[in-house]
Amino acid sequence: MHVSRLSPALGAEVINSDIRSLSNDEFARLRQTWNEAGGLLVIRNQQLEADDQVAFARRFGELFGEADQFQESVLKNLLPGQPALYRVSNKVDSSGEPLGRARAGTYWHSDVSFRRQPAQASLLYGIEVPDHGGDTQFASLSAAYNGLSEAMQTLLQPLNAVHDFRVAAVSSGTYSTADLNSGDFDGANRWTHPVVVRHPETTKPTLYVNPGFTSHLEGFERTESDALLGYLYQHCQRPEFVYRHRWQPRDLLIWDNRCTMHCAISDYTADRYLHRATVIADTPVSYMA
Repeated sequence: MHVSRLSPALGAEVINSDIRSLSNDEFARLRQTWNEAGGLLVIRNQQLEADDQVAFARRFGELFGEADQFQESVLKNLLPGQPALYRVSNKVDSSGEPLGRARAGTYWHSDVSFRRQPAQASLLYGIEVPDHGGDTQFASLSAAYNGLSEAMQTLLQPLNAVHDFRVAAVSSGTYSTADLNSGDFDGANRWTHPVVVRHPETTKPTLYVNPGFTSHLEGFERTESDALLGYLYQHCQRPEFVYRHRWQPRDLLIWDNRCTMHCAISDYTADRYLHRATVIADTPVSYMA
């Protein structure tokens, strides 16, 4: 296994590794590398069947689709017979039915941040990717936190923010009425988390807000909340905190939603087909706790 860094803020590339055959010690080293790289690994040239990807994802923890369910609007995009794999694709079958969600995640977000137990790791496998276009951007929320002034860090540490799937459903421009179900808004997809959390593995502080799912800061007037969150989002997207990934076929990307956010770029017309497994996190804990 050879590892090289991809950017100063986050990301490491792994080559000459087959994740299907990692020993426990090798997996432990891979996970340590993941943490040291800011929560993003790009593992090249994997040859994975659906069961291989799910089995590897389970080594990180329990999965959405198995130990807990996705929100209702996700269910139709799961791989038939494999409820832990979410299909991201613009392709359709012979009868014209979508083979996954097209243009998924084309806004900055951290996966499932609107649940009491949100996403830990997301593992996205590029089975079919365009020759150009379809990149994914990742921002380090821990590097962004470290880049704030001490006064701003002190202001943010005791705050809480409400996360709500409704934010993306209403304002992202990527969901039609047909994409959504009443169960998406039954209260199960809305939760309050600290703005600054302690990463459970590295113990370092990191921001935990994102434009896709964060609704507002508790205790603030809406205009105050919007202004402060807007500043943080702009700050987090500064070039020095962002890595832009250009996909290669058979890339497996593993990112840590506890300290990153990401955005898919919808600038392609060629076929794109990927599988994502999502690991459940513990409930985020305030850095002050």
